[in-house]
Amino acid sequence: MKRLISFLTIFLTALGMSARTNIPAIDVHSHIVTDEYINFLADHDALMEDGYPLPSWDEKSHLAFMDSSGIERSILTLSSPQPWFGNTDESRKVIRSVNEAMAEAKRNHPDCFLWCAALPQPDIEASVDEAVFALDSLGADGIKLATSVNGVYLGDSIYEPLMKVLDEREAVVILHPVKPNPVNESTYTGGPIFVYEYPAETTRAVLNMVAHNVMTRYPNIKVVVPHAGSFMPYAVPRLKGGYPLLLKQGLTGPIDIDGNLSRLYYDLAGGPSAQAIKMLLTVTTPDHLMFGTDYPFVPTPILEKVAAKVKNEIIQDGELGQYAEDIIRNNALKLFNIEE
Repeated sequence: MKRLISFLTIFLTALGMSARTNIPAIDVHSHIVTDEYINFLADHDALMEDGYPLPSWDEKSHLAFMDSSGIERSILTLSSPQPWFGNTDESRKVIRSVNEAMAEAKRNHPDCFLWCAALPQPDIEASVDEAVFALDSLGADGIKLATSVNGVYLGDSIYEPLMKVLDEREAVVILHPVKPNPVNESTYTGGPIFVYEYPAETTRAVLNMVAHNVMTRYPNIKVVVPHAGSFMPYAVPRLKGGYPLLLKQGLTGPIDIDGNLSRLYYDLAGGPSAQAIKMLLTVTTPDHLMFGTDYPFVPTPILEKVAAKVKNEIIQDGELGQYAEDIIRNNALKLFNIEE
């Protein structure tokens, strides 16, 4: 009898694990790469600005990847480089073309795609106009912001008019790193800048937003930090440790560190390990974690394995497993108000 009970326990556990492995995912971090965008970058000799060739993209291939990886919906955004080379009109034009392409993808496959509009940063007036049009008229599900443009980071006072508009519309805002400008080209020479500079760039932008209380001053904005939080698990304790001294010396103003952090969400693009995800949970909570892939910036056969690995590590981990369905699916459904 004991053997029978043991067998049934193992069998039912395996059956439950198999069912949980098939949790349909919501991919909060995927990208669109249009011909207009590619041609625009080529005209400005910027195709290799990030030290890595841009991939091709089309609806059919993306849908095939989603099917093979158990992804029910993907949120489309524009990646980097940011299409800005000093001319607002040309930047607005290419940004609008990308936003219209994402809107069309959603119209063609409303149960598969959502999208967050790109903006012609750093021109704030143009960015406000595009945000209003995208959210109010084009049907965007949120906004994507580059971490910095021309050395001006999110959190800077220049962004206040835009943040006010986004707060009024209770917008989801997805951040994405770009190559910082200016940058010392010899700072990191071990490969493309996404290896090191992307996490550093993201962390700089988020800490700057925290230092200026952006999330607490605009509490209706939901900010998604990419790539498993980058260096945030290391940076936050340093900020908290140094803050009292900085405040005493008059080197900073009052910062509601925990209040700002509580309003941040994180995607898990980049294939983080269970250990890395647990580190991220030192600065956030399980209900603020969401699945992400970074499609199509990794070759599909490799990305299929990475996506499966991340899913399985979450599901099979003793601490994370209890939150698996929320992290892989439910948290994103709530954040984007997706009706099933």
